[in-house]
Parts: sequence; structure tokens; C-alpha cells
Amino acid sequence: MKKFNITVNGKSYEVEVEEIGGVMPSAPVNRPAAPVAAPTPAPSAAPVPAAKPAAPAPAAPVAGGETVTSPMPGTILDIKVNVGDTVASGAVLVILEAMKMENEIMAPVAGKVVSINVNKGASVNSGDVLVVIG
Repeated sequence: MKKFNITVNGKSYEVEVEEIGGVMPSAPVNRPAAPVAAPTPAPSAAPVPAAKPAAPAPAAPVAGGETVTSPMPGTILDIKVNVGDTVASGAVLVILEAMKMENEIMAPVAGKVVSINVNKGASVNSGDVLVVIG
């Protein structure tokens, strides 16, 4: 068990957190109970929407090409390159908005942009291929 002090709305609480898979203490420790906030009701489960039509598959990466993937889920705000452009290592390829921050996705290697697999405004997940550099 690990002990933490947490402040919520100006009130300080002492909490103990059990590590999953960790070893349980041999005997419980008696400590004064910390005030506990009233539990909030769990939101009702939303109905599962009908299956969406499959999105078009992104272009297959070119053999020997360097794929640039999204490091996190977000929305594509801008694409700074075009297919056929020559880019230097570290050049900005795409602007990705994630968690209300604009993140510059840069080229890991120098080369020629072989394909761009996203559009402005598109939502991407972590690991989605954004650009292929050959």
C-alpha cells in the first residue's frame, strides 16, 4: 500500500492506494479514517451506435520508406508538406492537435514525401500512419 495526500476543492485527504499485483501487508494497519467525498453516480452506459462504414484504407507504405506515425490520438490541423516534396530531417510535416495543444510532427529522416495518409480535420489514433518518406 502506498500513502498519498490529495487536495480536492481545498480539502486535504490522506489516502492509501493498493498496487495491483503487489504484495498485501500481513496485517491491516489501523489508522484514523480520512474524510471521504460522496461517491458520484456512474454515468449510465450509452447505447452502442450502429457499426460505422469502414474508413478507406490508408495507402500502403512504400517498401524501404520511413513511416511517420501519430504519437497520440488527436486531430490534424495542418499538413505542411505535399507529395513529392523533399524534406530535411527535423522538418515539420504535420500539425496535430491533442489535448488542446498543437504538436509539430517532424520528419525523422531526410528524404522525399512519398505519400500523405491523412487530411486536414481528420481524427487519428496513436500509431496511425501520417506520412511516408522515401
